Amino acid sequence: MSEAIRYEKDSDNIVVLTMDMPGQSANTMNEKYKVSMDECIDRLEQEEALAGVVITSAKSTFFAGGDLNDLVKATPEVAQEFMDSVTAIKAQLRRLELLKAPVVAAINGAALGGGYEICLACNHRVAINNPKTKIGLPEVTLGLLPGGGGVVRLTRLLGLEAAAPFLLEGKQVNPEKALQAGLIHELAESAEEMLAKAKAWCKSNAGVMQPWDTRGYKVPGGTPSNPALAMKLPMIPAMLKNKTKGCYPAPEAILSTAVESLQVDVDTAFKIEGRYFTSLATGPISTNMIKAFFFQLQQISKGSSRPKGIDQYTTKQVGILGAGMMGAGIAYSSATSGISVVLKDISEEAAAKGKAYSEKLLAKRVSRGQMSQEKADAVLALIKPTANAEDLQGCDLVIEAVFEKQELKAAVTQEAEVQMLASGIMASNTSSLPITGLAHASCRPANFIGLHFFSPVDKMPLVEIICGKETSDETLAKALDYVLQIRKTPIVVNDSRGFFTTRVIGTFVNEGLGMLGEGLSAASIEMAAAKAGFPIGTLAISDELNLQTMRNIRLATAAALKEEGKALPKSASDDIIDRMLDQYDRGGKLAGKGFYDYPQSGKKSLWPGLIEHFGAGSKEIPFKDMEERFLFVQALEAVRCMDEGVIESIADANIGSIMGIGFPPWTGGVIQFINQYGLRQFVERAQDLTNKYGDRFTPPSSLVEKAEKNETYD
Repeated sequence: MSEAIRYEKDSDNIVVLTMDMPGQSANTMNEKYKVSMDECIDRLEQEEALAGVVITSAKSTFFAGGDLNDLVKATPEVAQEFMDSVTAIKAQLRRLELLKAPVVAAINGAALGGGYEICLACNHRVAINNPKTKIGLPEVTLGLLPGGGGVVRLTRLLGLEAAAPFLLEGKQVNPEKALQAGLIHELAESAEEMLAKAKAWCKSNAGVMQPWDTRGYKVPGGTPSNPALAMKLPMIPAMLKNKTKGCYPAPEAILSTAVESLQVDVDTAFKIEGRYFTSLATGPISTNMIKAFFFQLQQISKGSSRPKGIDQYTTKQVGILGAGMMGAGIAYSSATSGISVVLKDISEEAAAKGKAYSEKLLAKRVSRGQMSQEKADAVLALIKPTANAEDLQGCDLVIEAVFEKQELKAAVTQEAEVQMLASGIMASNTSSLPITGLAHASCRPANFIGLHFFSPVDKMPLVEIICGKETSDETLAKALDYVLQIRKTPIVVNDSRGFFTTRVIGTFVNEGLGMLGEGLSAASIEMAAAKAGFPIGTLAISDELNLQTMRNIRLATAAALKEEGKALPKSASDDIIDRMLDQYDRGGKLAGKGFYDYPQSGKKSLWPGLIEHFGAGSKEIPFKDMEERFLFVQALEAVRCMDEGVIESIADANIGSIMGIGFPPWTGGVIQFINQYGLRQFVERAQDLTNKYGDRFTPPSSLVEKAEKNETYD
């Protein structure tokens, strides 16, 4: 009997293969699966009167895909061995679809990646109509392509254009939308109905073949030799390159596989797909992305930073002080998670305006068919706008989201603590002010914590949780539970001015503005950031942040440090910002003019005055240096944060840098970037950048020691 797959034949000679990987919550394509599937196919091929095969799962999901523990170990040294293993899996699925009997996938839960590739090797696909179930091929999001025949079969099934969103974007859909898209053939309302439909289809379709094995089959939309498709194909690589900036090889490999495989027979196509898959899987970018977006993200989502021995807590009512963009966004995220919200501002009108933000977002979801009007109304009813502090009574969590002024934050904290539950948490949504200092205004500093959201809150997945010196373990645990409750990703850091994310992104902004001060071309500065994989350039992000706000934070920081008998080190960006504000009256996007011009109609463009007033373009340095200055300056700051104990978890550092401040996902995060670069090589390059551009690139001694010992950050 197969260890991971149950083999059961009924009186109609239909065999049900039930995948049930022992010791795992989900089925994966590991060694046990391969052996079991081989044994099952051997038996199926020997059945004399086989009337059909139904493949289903005993787990709550159908199949989770490839075993990422195996994939992350793939290196160029084992490429041939890896390719042989991939070829063996493809051969299994090919034998399955060539059986002399109908094969049906009975999809009882999520079928993603390798799971859906098994379904594609079946003649028919029936899924339980559970809106939470996801179907698709998300491999591209991990730097891979579907390596079990997914590219070959899906492009033949749907045609290249229709398959593209599922292959190039990793689009996942529920069963209803999968039916509309042609990914599956039938829906069922229960497991019993699903199996009944699967068996009935087997009985009615003896002798069925896969479409691509049928003589004369034409691929929807045609092959690349079709004139209509041939005209479009030359544009696609350019569009793809514009999107990936050349940082992500997976989409390009997927497109190449799809185009090349449509010009040959199926078996040759599988070989092409296997070679591209092996190239990606044994490369560094897929390793980086798997570590970050699977292992480390999973580690964080399971509460790896949560203090042990404290009961799980469900927040019931959250008070939010300040109904501006941040407060309104936090209110929306809380209410859509079923939490009652009191949204307070200085006037009823201002609070109502904050609630209107949620109304607008909900209306958009309703118009797109993502939510019913009844559900939207129920969410909106959870938000109570008010100007009365007494309405905060009963709140077990209060988050202040007012301006970055310590006196104002202190005043609203004291006003709220009088009303809220004595056992509740008081949190500050500050991006830079030390939590320990803000907690001085609190009558319960053990219950005080930082919850740093990112704008726009409804879209940004990260929350940076900051523990002050007196923050209790229970408060941290409750804060983590709340962040997970509103379906955000929490990272935990210790108190420091700027914490982790603001400190790290600050170096990115300073570096770009510093380059401008050196006389480098503004367009080249922005392009270097884009080519390195950043979603936005430093000049553009400075305009978004607002130059006056940036200066206010700098002045406040300098004043606070002065009180401590310290001085704020001068940054290369200080003079640039001061000149932009004081001499040229250019404050940023909000003012309609900053490093960019923002016409009322049309796209923004770089301000021509940068050439005249800052000598932009009067100097040149190697473009690679520009790219790596952006990457290195942030990675080095992250190491300093770890040395100082500001951040203790490598997973938090990597995920926080990607999800919070846009560090390029292809790197796997700030710390993984150092690992994949190689510590010795990284130190050498950092010292080279130090010699060329300044001491900020000097590698910390902890990093040098690790490099000398040939260690990595684990």
